Amino acid sequence: MEAIRELLRSNARQYGMVIALAVIVVLFQILTGGLLLRPLNITNVIMQNSYVLILAIGMMLVIVTGNIDLSVGSVVAFTGAVAAVLLTDVGLPVYVVIPLALAMGGLIGAWQGFWIAYVHIPAFIVTLAGMLIFRGATLIVLGGRSVGPLPDSLRMWASGFVPDVVPDGPHLLTLALGAAGAAALVWIQWRVRARSLRHGLPAPAAGLTAAQSAATVVVVMLFAYALADYNGIPVVGLLLLVLIVGYSFLMKSTTIGRRVYAVGGSEKAARLSGVKTQRTTFWVFVNMGVLSALAGLVFTGRLNAATPGAGEMFELDAIAAAFIGGASASGGVGTVMGAIVGALVMGVMNNGMSIIGLGVDWQQAIKGLVLLAAVAFDIYNKRRVGFGRGGGVPAFLRSSRSRPDGPDGPGAAAAEQPDEPAAASGGGR
Repeated sequence: MEAIRELLRSNARQYGMVIALAVIVVLFQILTGGLLLRPLNITNVIMQNSYVLILAIGMMLVIVTGNIDLSVGSVVAFTGAVAAVLLTDVGLPVYVVIPLALAMGGLIGAWQGFWIAYVHIPAFIVTLAGMLIFRGATLIVLGGRSVGPLPDSLRMWASGFVPDVVPDGPHLLTLALGAAGAAALVWIQWRVRARSLRHGLPAPAAGLTAAQSAATVVVVMLFAYALADYNGIPVVGLLLLVLIVGYSFLMKSTTIGRRVYAVGGSEKAARLSGVKTQRTTFWVFVNMGVLSALAGLVFTGRLNAATPGAGEMFELDAIAAAFIGGASASGGVGTVMGAIVGALVMGVMNNGMSIIGLGVDWQQAIKGLVLLAAVAFDIYNKRRVGFGRGGGVPAFLRSSRSRPDGPDGPGAAAAEQPDEPAAASGGGR
Protein backbone atom coordinates (compact mmCIF):
# COMPACT_ATOMS: atom_id res chain seq x y z
CA MET A 1 0.00 0.00 0.00
CA GLU A 2 2.87 2.35 0.72
CA ALA A 3 4.29 1.68 -2.73
CA ILE A 4 0.90 2.37 -4.30
CA ARG A 5 0.52 5.62 -2.37
CA GLU A 6 3.99 6.71 -3.42
CA LEU A 7 3.26 5.83 -7.04
CA LEU A 8 0.04 7.84 -6.99
CA ARG A 9 1.72 10.74 -5.21
CA SER A 10 4.59 10.97 -7.70
CA ASN A 11 2.23 10.58 -10.68
CA ALA A 12 -0.70 12.58 -9.32
CA ARG A 13 -1.21 14.66 -12.43
CA GLN A 14 -1.12 11.75 -14.85
CA TYR A 15 -3.35 9.38 -12.87
CA GLY A 16 -5.53 12.23 -11.64
CA MET A 17 -6.54 13.09 -15.21
CA VAL A 18 -7.19 9.43 -16.05
CA ILE A 19 -9.51 9.21 -13.05
CA ALA A 20 -11.11 12.50 -14.05
CA LEU A 21 -11.70 11.18 -17.58
CA ALA A 22 -13.33 8.04 -16.17
CA VAL A 23 -15.58 10.14 -13.91
CA ILE A 24 -16.57 12.42 -16.81
CA VAL A 25 -17.38 9.41 -19.01
CA VAL A 26 -19.54 7.82 -16.31
CA LEU A 27 -21.28 11.13 -15.57
CA PHE A 28 -22.24 11.82 -19.18
CA GLN A 29 -23.11 8.18 -19.78
CA ILE A 30 -25.77 8.63 -17.07
CA LEU A 31 -26.87 12.11 -18.19
CA THR A 32 -27.20 11.04 -21.84
CA GLY A 33 -29.13 7.91 -21.02
CA GLY A 34 -26.43 5.58 -22.31
CA LEU A 35 -25.85 7.39 -25.63
CA LEU A 36 -22.28 8.45 -24.90
CA LEU A 37 -20.69 4.99 -25.06
CA ARG A 38 -22.65 3.65 -27.99
CA PRO A 39 -20.26 2.45 -30.75
CA LEU A 40 -21.55 5.02 -33.23
CA ASN A 41 -20.97 7.89 -30.80
CA ILE A 42 -17.50 6.64 -29.84
CA THR A 43 -16.61 6.66 -33.53
CA ASN A 44 -17.96 10.20 -33.82
CA VAL A 45 -15.87 11.35 -30.84
CA ILE A 46 -12.71 10.01 -32.52
CA MET A 47 -13.48 11.66 -35.85
CA GLN A 48 -14.59 14.96 -34.35
CA ASN A 49 -11.47 15.29 -32.19
CA SER A 50 -8.88 13.62 -34.44
CA TYR A 51 -7.18 16.88 -35.41
CA VAL A 52 -7.01 18.02 -31.75
CA LEU A 53 -5.44 14.68 -30.77
CA ILE A 54 -2.82 15.05 -33.52
CA LEU A 55 -2.02 18.62 -32.48
CA ALA A 56 -1.93 17.68 -28.77
CA ILE A 57 0.89 15.18 -29.40
CA GLY A 58 3.07 17.81 -31.06
CA MET A 59 2.10 20.51 -28.57
CA MET A 60 3.13 18.26 -25.69
CA LEU A 61 6.68 18.07 -27.09
CA VAL A 62 6.76 21.84 -27.52
CA ILE A 63 5.57 22.48 -23.96
CA VAL A 64 8.01 19.92 -22.53
CA THR A 65 10.86 21.99 -23.98
CA GLY A 66 9.44 25.01 -22.13
CA ASN A 67 7.94 26.67 -25.22
CA ILE A 68 4.50 27.26 -26.71
CA ASP A 69 3.07 27.35 -30.24
CA LEU A 70 0.16 29.69 -30.90
CA SER A 71 0.29 29.30 -34.68
CA VAL A 72 -0.91 25.70 -35.10
CA GLY A 73 -4.52 26.67 -35.89
CA SER A 74 -3.38 29.04 -38.63
CA VAL A 75 -0.95 26.45 -40.00
CA VAL A 76 -3.82 23.92 -40.09
CA ALA A 77 -5.89 26.38 -42.12
CA PHE A 78 -3.03 27.39 -44.44
CA THR A 79 -1.81 23.89 -45.29
CA GLY A 80 -5.39 22.70 -45.77
CA ALA A 81 -6.09 25.65 -48.08
CA VAL A 82 -2.98 25.06 -50.18
CA ALA A 83 -3.75 21.33 -50.41
CA ALA A 84 -7.32 22.04 -51.53
CA VAL A 85 -6.18 24.49 -54.20
CA LEU A 86 -3.58 22.04 -55.50
CA LEU A 87 -6.19 19.29 -55.66
CA THR A 88 -9.04 21.23 -57.24
CA ASP A 89 -7.57 24.15 -59.22
CA VAL A 90 -4.19 22.68 -60.21
CA GLY A 91 -5.39 19.10 -60.47
CA LEU A 92 -2.50 17.36 -58.73
CA PRO A 93 -3.14 13.82 -57.44
CA VAL A 94 -3.62 13.15 -53.73
CA TYR A 95 -0.42 11.08 -53.42
CA VAL A 96 1.55 14.14 -54.56
CA VAL A 97 -0.34 16.75 -52.53
CA ILE A 98 -0.09 14.98 -49.18
CA PRO A 99 3.77 14.87 -49.11
CA LEU A 100 3.87 18.48 -50.35
CA ALA A 101 1.54 19.62 -47.57
CA LEU A 102 3.57 17.78 -44.91
CA ALA A 103 6.81 19.27 -46.30
CA MET A 104 5.23 22.72 -46.23
CA GLY A 105 4.30 22.22 -42.57
CA GLY A 106 7.88 21.16 -41.86
CA LEU A 107 9.24 24.30 -43.54
CA ILE A 108 6.88 26.48 -41.52
CA GLY A 109 8.06 24.76 -38.34
CA ALA A 110 11.68 25.23 -39.41
CA TRP A 111 11.07 28.93 -40.02
CA GLN A 112 9.63 29.45 -36.56
CA GLY A 113 12.13 27.09 -34.91
CA PHE A 114 15.02 29.09 -36.36
CA TRP A 115 13.89 32.33 -34.70
CA ILE A 116 13.19 30.58 -31.41
CA ALA A 117 16.21 28.26 -31.15
CA TYR A 118 18.98 30.26 -32.82
CA VAL A 119 17.91 33.92 -32.59
CA HIS A 120 16.45 33.36 -29.07
CA ILE A 121 13.21 35.24 -29.61
CA PRO A 122 10.57 33.97 -27.15
CA ALA A 123 8.32 31.33 -28.65
CA PHE A 124 5.23 33.25 -27.58
CA ILE A 125 6.19 36.19 -29.83
CA VAL A 126 7.37 34.11 -32.80
CA THR A 127 4.33 31.87 -32.91
CA LEU A 128 1.95 34.79 -32.27
CA ALA A 129 3.46 36.41 -35.36
CA GLY A 130 3.10 33.10 -37.19
CA MET A 131 -0.56 32.90 -36.19
CA LEU A 132 -1.21 36.26 -37.85
CA ILE A 133 1.00 35.59 -40.89
CA PHE A 134 -0.50 32.24 -41.84
CA ARG A 135 -4.06 33.31 -41.08
CA GLY A 136 -3.55 36.14 -43.55
CA ALA A 137 -1.87 33.77 -46.02
CA THR A 138 -4.90 31.48 -45.79
CA LEU A 139 -7.21 34.33 -46.77
CA ILE A 140 -4.90 35.20 -49.67
CA VAL A 141 -4.76 31.63 -50.97
CA LEU A 142 -8.52 31.12 -50.75
CA GLY A 143 -9.48 34.63 -51.78
CA GLY A 144 -12.17 34.67 -49.12
CA ARG A 145 -13.99 31.66 -50.62
CA SER A 146 -14.37 28.01 -49.75
CA VAL A 147 -12.61 25.52 -52.03
CA GLY A 148 -14.17 22.10 -52.58
CA PRO A 149 -15.36 19.41 -53.00
CA LEU A 150 -12.25 17.30 -52.56
CA PRO A 151 -11.33 13.87 -53.95
CA ASP A 152 -12.75 10.82 -52.21
CA SER A 153 -9.26 9.50 -51.47
CA LEU A 154 -8.53 12.52 -49.24
CA ARG A 155 -11.91 12.33 -47.52
CA MET A 156 -11.06 8.74 -46.60
CA TRP A 157 -8.39 10.13 -44.26
CA ALA A 158 -10.98 11.71 -42.01
CA SER A 159 -14.25 9.88 -42.59
CA GLY A 160 -13.41 6.45 -44.00
CA PHE A 161 -13.07 3.09 -42.24
CA VAL A 162 -10.46 0.38 -42.51
CA PRO A 163 -12.01 -2.54 -44.47
CA ASP A 164 -12.30 -5.91 -42.75
CA VAL A 165 -11.18 -9.27 -44.08
CA VAL A 166 -14.44 -10.92 -42.98
CA PRO A 167 -17.70 -9.16 -43.96
CA ASP A 168 -19.92 -10.60 -41.20
CA GLY A 169 -19.63 -10.29 -37.42
CA PRO A 170 -17.34 -8.03 -35.39
CA HIS A 171 -14.59 -6.19 -37.22
CA LEU A 172 -11.74 -8.65 -36.68
CA LEU A 173 -9.05 -6.37 -38.07
CA THR A 174 -9.99 -3.71 -35.52
CA LEU A 175 -9.66 -6.24 -32.69
CA ALA A 176 -6.28 -7.35 -34.05
CA LEU A 177 -5.06 -3.75 -34.30
CA GLY A 178 -6.29 -3.08 -30.76
CA ALA A 179 -4.39 -6.11 -29.47
CA ALA A 180 -1.24 -4.99 -31.31
CA GLY A 181 -1.53 -1.46 -29.91
CA ALA A 182 -2.08 -2.75 -26.37
CA ALA A 183 0.91 -5.08 -26.69
CA ALA A 184 3.09 -2.20 -27.92
CA LEU A 185 2.07 0.05 -25.01
CA VAL A 186 2.69 -2.75 -22.49
CA TRP A 187 6.10 -3.41 -24.03
CA ILE A 188 6.97 0.28 -23.69
CA GLN A 189 5.94 0.25 -20.01
CA TRP A 190 8.15 -2.75 -19.18
CA ARG A 191 11.00 -1.40 -21.27
CA VAL A 192 10.93 1.86 -19.33
CA ARG A 193 11.00 -0.05 -16.03
CA ALA A 194 13.89 -2.27 -17.15
CA ARG A 195 15.84 0.74 -18.34
CA SER A 196 15.31 2.57 -15.05
CA LEU A 197 16.52 -0.46 -13.09
CA ARG A 198 19.54 -0.86 -15.35
CA HIS A 199 20.60 2.73 -14.70
CA GLY A 200 19.86 2.59 -10.96
CA LEU A 201 16.88 4.95 -11.18
CA PRO A 202 13.65 4.61 -9.15
CA ALA A 203 11.21 2.18 -10.76
CA PRO A 204 7.79 0.84 -9.74
CA ALA A 205 7.53 -2.68 -8.38
CA ALA A 206 6.90 -5.48 -10.85
CA GLY A 207 3.42 -6.04 -9.44
CA LEU A 208 2.44 -2.41 -9.97
CA THR A 209 3.79 -2.45 -13.51
CA ALA A 210 1.84 -5.65 -14.17
CA ALA A 211 -1.33 -4.03 -12.84
CA GLN A 212 -0.76 -0.98 -15.01
CA SER A 213 -0.19 -3.22 -18.03
CA ALA A 214 -3.36 -5.21 -17.32
CA ALA A 215 -5.38 -2.00 -17.04
CA THR A 216 -3.91 -0.80 -20.35
CA VAL A 217 -4.89 -4.02 -22.10
CA VAL A 218 -8.43 -3.97 -20.68
CA VAL A 219 -9.08 -0.34 -21.64
CA VAL A 220 -7.63 -0.67 -25.15
CA MET A 221 -9.46 -3.91 -25.91
CA LEU A 222 -12.80 -2.59 -24.63
CA PHE A 223 -12.31 0.45 -26.81
CA ALA A 224 -11.39 -1.73 -29.80
CA TYR A 225 -14.43 -3.94 -29.26
CA ALA A 226 -16.73 -0.91 -29.19
CA LEU A 227 -15.32 0.20 -32.55
CA ALA A 228 -15.47 -3.33 -33.96
CA ASP A 229 -19.16 -3.51 -33.09
CA TYR A 230 -19.91 -0.64 -35.50
CA ASN A 231 -17.92 -0.21 -38.75
CA GLY A 232 -14.50 -0.94 -37.32
CA ILE A 233 -11.64 1.44 -36.75
CA PRO A 234 -11.70 4.70 -38.76
CA VAL A 235 -8.72 5.40 -40.98
CA VAL A 236 -7.90 8.43 -38.85
CA GLY A 237 -8.16 6.20 -35.76
CA LEU A 238 -5.49 3.89 -37.24
CA LEU A 239 -3.36 6.96 -37.93
CA LEU A 240 -3.78 8.08 -34.32
CA LEU A 241 -2.85 4.62 -33.05
CA VAL A 242 0.41 4.73 -35.01
CA LEU A 243 1.17 8.25 -33.76
CA ILE A 244 0.44 7.42 -30.12
CA VAL A 245 2.55 4.27 -30.08
CA GLY A 246 5.36 5.85 -32.10
CA TYR A 247 5.62 9.04 -30.06
CA SER A 248 5.27 7.17 -26.77
CA PHE A 249 8.23 5.02 -27.75
CA LEU A 250 10.15 8.08 -28.95
CA MET A 251 9.69 9.99 -25.70
CA LYS A 252 10.09 7.09 -23.27
CA SER A 253 12.73 4.84 -24.85
CA THR A 254 15.02 6.86 -27.12
CA THR A 255 17.85 9.32 -26.71
CA ILE A 256 15.87 11.92 -28.64
CA GLY A 257 13.10 11.85 -26.05
CA ARG A 258 15.59 12.10 -23.19
CA ARG A 259 17.13 15.14 -24.83
CA VAL A 260 13.74 16.83 -25.17
CA TYR A 261 13.07 16.32 -21.45
CA ALA A 262 16.59 17.46 -20.60
CA VAL A 263 16.17 20.71 -22.54
CA GLY A 264 12.89 21.44 -20.80
CA GLY A 265 14.23 20.46 -17.40
CA SER A 266 17.35 22.61 -17.49
CA GLU A 267 18.63 23.92 -20.79
CA LYS A 268 21.91 25.10 -19.31
CA ALA A 269 22.64 21.75 -17.66
CA ALA A 270 21.70 19.90 -20.85
CA ARG A 271 23.99 22.09 -22.93
CA LEU A 272 26.90 21.61 -20.53
CA SER A 273 26.33 17.85 -20.72
CA GLY A 274 26.73 17.83 -24.48
CA VAL A 275 23.12 18.03 -25.64
CA LYS A 276 22.70 20.26 -28.69
CA THR A 277 19.86 22.22 -27.14
CA GLN A 278 19.32 24.61 -30.03
CA ARG A 279 19.04 21.78 -32.55
CA THR A 280 16.65 19.88 -30.26
CA THR A 281 14.35 22.89 -29.92
CA PHE A 282 14.54 23.52 -33.67
CA TRP A 283 13.46 19.98 -34.57
CA VAL A 284 10.64 20.02 -32.01
CA PHE A 285 9.11 22.94 -33.90
CA VAL A 286 9.70 21.24 -37.24
CA ASN A 287 7.81 18.25 -35.85
CA MET A 288 4.99 20.54 -34.69
CA GLY A 289 4.75 22.00 -38.18
CA VAL A 290 4.48 18.57 -39.80
CA LEU A 291 1.79 17.45 -37.35
CA SER A 292 -0.09 20.71 -37.92
CA ALA A 293 -0.07 20.02 -41.66
CA LEU A 294 -1.30 16.48 -41.01
CA ALA A 295 -4.11 17.84 -38.85
CA GLY A 296 -4.89 20.32 -41.64
CA LEU A 297 -5.27 17.51 -44.17
CA VAL A 298 -7.51 15.54 -41.80
CA PHE A 299 -9.70 18.54 -40.97
CA THR A 300 -9.99 19.66 -44.58
CA GLY A 301 -10.85 16.13 -45.67
CA ARG A 302 -13.54 15.86 -43.01
CA LEU A 303 -15.14 19.15 -44.09
CA ASN A 304 -14.68 18.20 -47.77
CA ALA A 305 -13.58 21.80 -48.33
CA ALA A 306 -11.01 24.38 -47.28
CA THR A 307 -12.58 27.41 -45.60
CA PRO A 308 -11.11 30.77 -44.46
CA GLY A 309 -12.24 30.14 -40.87
CA ALA A 310 -10.69 26.69 -40.53
CA GLY A 311 -8.43 26.07 -37.55
CA GLU A 312 -9.75 28.88 -35.37
CA MET A 313 -9.08 28.19 -31.67
CA PHE A 314 -7.34 24.90 -32.49
CA GLU A 315 -4.16 26.14 -30.81
CA LEU A 316 -6.06 26.71 -27.57
CA ASP A 317 -7.62 23.25 -27.74
CA ALA A 318 -4.19 21.66 -28.23
CA ILE A 319 -2.60 23.71 -25.43
CA ALA A 320 -5.52 22.93 -23.11
CA ALA A 321 -5.21 19.20 -23.90
CA ALA A 322 -1.50 19.23 -23.04
CA PHE A 323 -1.97 21.13 -19.78
CA ILE A 324 -5.00 19.11 -18.70
CA GLY A 325 -2.98 15.98 -19.47
CA GLY A 326 -0.26 16.94 -17.00
CA ALA A 327 2.24 19.06 -18.95
CA SER A 328 3.85 21.93 -17.08
CA ALA A 329 4.26 25.49 -18.35
CA SER A 330 7.71 25.48 -16.76
CA GLY A 331 8.86 22.70 -19.09
CA GLY A 332 10.36 19.28 -18.51
CA VAL A 333 7.11 17.49 -17.61
CA GLY A 334 4.54 15.81 -19.84
CA THR A 335 3.70 12.53 -21.58
CA VAL A 336 2.11 11.57 -24.88
CA MET A 337 -0.60 9.53 -23.15
CA GLY A 338 -1.26 12.47 -20.84
CA ALA A 339 -1.86 14.75 -23.83
CA ILE A 340 -4.20 12.16 -25.35
CA VAL A 341 -6.12 11.88 -22.07
CA GLY A 342 -6.36 15.68 -21.89
CA ALA A 343 -7.70 15.87 -25.45
CA LEU A 344 -10.22 13.12 -24.69
CA VAL A 345 -11.38 14.99 -21.58
CA MET A 346 -12.16 18.02 -23.74
CA GLY A 347 -13.68 15.90 -26.52
CA VAL A 348 -15.92 13.84 -24.26
CA MET A 349 -17.10 16.98 -22.48
CA ASN A 350 -17.93 18.67 -25.79
CA ASN A 351 -19.76 15.61 -27.05
CA GLY A 352 -21.63 14.95 -23.82
CA MET A 353 -22.70 18.56 -23.34
CA SER A 354 -23.92 18.71 -26.94
CA ILE A 355 -25.98 15.53 -26.52
CA ILE A 356 -27.75 16.82 -23.42
CA GLY A 357 -28.44 20.12 -25.18
CA LEU A 358 -26.23 22.43 -23.12
CA GLY A 359 -25.73 25.80 -24.77
CA VAL A 360 -22.44 26.90 -26.29
CA ASP A 361 -22.12 29.64 -23.68
CA TRP A 362 -22.19 27.14 -20.84
CA GLN A 363 -19.91 24.76 -22.73
CA GLN A 364 -17.22 27.42 -23.10
CA ALA A 365 -17.48 28.45 -19.45
CA ILE A 366 -17.24 24.86 -18.21
CA LYS A 367 -14.23 24.08 -20.42
CA GLY A 368 -12.51 27.21 -19.12
CA LEU A 369 -13.11 26.13 -15.54
CA VAL A 370 -11.73 22.65 -16.28
CA LEU A 371 -8.55 24.14 -17.78
CA LEU A 372 -8.11 26.48 -14.81
CA ALA A 373 -8.65 23.60 -12.38
CA ALA A 374 -6.07 21.46 -14.19
CA VAL A 375 -3.38 24.16 -14.04
CA ALA A 376 -4.24 24.95 -10.41
CA PHE A 377 -3.89 21.25 -9.60
CA ASP A 378 -0.52 21.25 -11.36
CA ILE A 379 0.74 24.11 -9.19
CA TYR A 380 -0.70 22.58 -6.01
CA ASN A 381 0.94 19.24 -6.75
CA LYS A 382 4.34 20.89 -7.27
CA ARG A 383 4.14 22.68 -3.95
CA ARG A 384 2.87 19.57 -2.17
CA VAL A 385 5.82 17.47 -3.30
CA GLY A 386 8.28 20.23 -2.49
CA PHE A 387 8.92 22.04 -5.77
CA GLY A 388 8.31 25.68 -5.20
CA ARG A 389 7.75 26.72 -8.78
CA GLY A 390 4.15 27.72 -8.72
CA GLY A 391 4.76 31.36 -9.57
CA GLY A 392 6.99 33.32 -11.86
CA VAL A 393 7.03 33.78 -15.61
CA PRO A 394 6.24 30.70 -17.73
CA ALA A 395 9.19 29.31 -19.65
CA PHE A 396 7.73 30.12 -23.07
CA LEU A 397 7.72 33.85 -22.25
CA ARG A 398 11.48 33.83 -21.64
CA SER A 399 14.17 33.59 -24.27
CA SER A 400 16.39 30.52 -24.12
CA ARG A 401 19.27 32.64 -22.83
CA SER A 402 17.36 33.92 -19.82
CA ARG A 403 15.75 30.80 -18.37
CA PRO A 404 16.73 30.40 -14.74
CA ASP A 405 18.32 27.21 -13.56
CA GLY A 406 18.88 25.88 -10.09
CA PRO A 407 16.68 24.14 -7.56
CA ASP A 408 13.77 26.52 -8.14
CA GLY A 409 14.12 26.82 -11.94
CA PRO A 410 12.99 24.57 -14.77
CA GLY A 411 15.65 22.05 -13.87
CA ALA A 412 13.45 20.88 -11.04
CA ALA A 413 10.86 19.70 -13.56
CA ALA A 414 13.08 16.84 -14.61
CA ALA A 415 12.86 15.26 -11.19
CA GLU A 416 9.05 15.29 -11.39
CA GLN A 417 8.97 13.01 -14.45
CA PRO A 418 9.09 9.41 -13.20
CA ASP A 419 8.96 7.58 -16.53
CA GLU A 420 11.26 9.73 -18.65
CA PRO A 421 14.57 10.32 -16.86
CA ALA A 422 15.51 13.87 -17.65
CA ALA A 423 19.13 13.64 -16.60
CA ALA A 424 21.02 15.64 -19.16
CA SER A 425 23.87 13.18 -19.11
CA GLY A 426 21.54 10.52 -20.54
CA GLY A 427 20.73 12.74 -23.50
CA GLY A 428 24.35 13.33 -24.31
CA ARG A 429 25.20 9.71 -24.91
